[in-house]
Amino acid sequence: MGKLQPLEAASQFIFSNHSTCDGAILAGSVVRGEGTPTSDLDIVIFDSSLLFPFRESIMFKGWPIEIFAHNLHSYKEIFKEDLECAMPTHQKMVAEGIVLVDRGIVTPIKKEALQMLQNGPEPWSKEQIELKRYFLTDALDDFIGSADRSEAIFIANTLATWIHEFVLRTNGCWIGESKWLVRALRNYDETFTEQFVTAFEDFYQTGRKEKIIELTDLILNPYGGRLFHGFSMGKI
Repeated sequence: MGKLQPLEAASQFIFSNHSTCDGAILAGSVVRGEGTPTSDLDIVIFDSSLLFPFRESIMFKGWPIEIFAHNLHSYKEIFKEDLECAMPTHQKMVAEGIVLVDRGIVTPIKKEALQMLQNGPEPWSKEQIELKRYFLTDALDDFIGSADRSEAIFIANTLATWIHEFVLRTNGCWIGESKWLVRALRNYDETFTEQFVTAFEDFYQTGRKEKIIELTDLILNPYGGRLFHGFSMGKI
């Protein structure tokens, strides 16, 4: 017998293990049609009887399953945490997911998640932008000055993360990490994303730093460019 289809496997899992839950959603790459041979099933469970939320990874009928279990209060806390870090992992799962069980609570929670996604993250203050300019400048200086290839690789990694964050947050967009870093950039601007990827790919393949330097200056210039002289934090 072949492997169960994702929706059937998820439904059987809920019926076998969480039949009394108030709601359940199948989320993740398989729902978006982006599944790979290593994809798992992300299942969000809402259960008012849970004293504490939990996350669990198990195998079920050949499928790796990631469980994100919440009571009717804890999901609000995780939504708040995701909002504060501008990385709406749980809102995406809930908003995009397929409903497996709904005893009257999933529809309003999905609406709540979707509204948060549409609203976007809290805008950065002028002070936050100045701080990020300073950090980017400092990392860029280290990158330019580094004569050690191995060190420069990891400085470049930091620059990639911070450039993506600066561009997205100053434009009111959500950020990402790992594979979601590039996906978040693509959601914002395909052309910029290609420039971003090309700059770092060129450095990793050839060791040339020019495109990363140009890219960093490109995003900083509208906000005053590189920042060192005159920066101050915490001074009374």
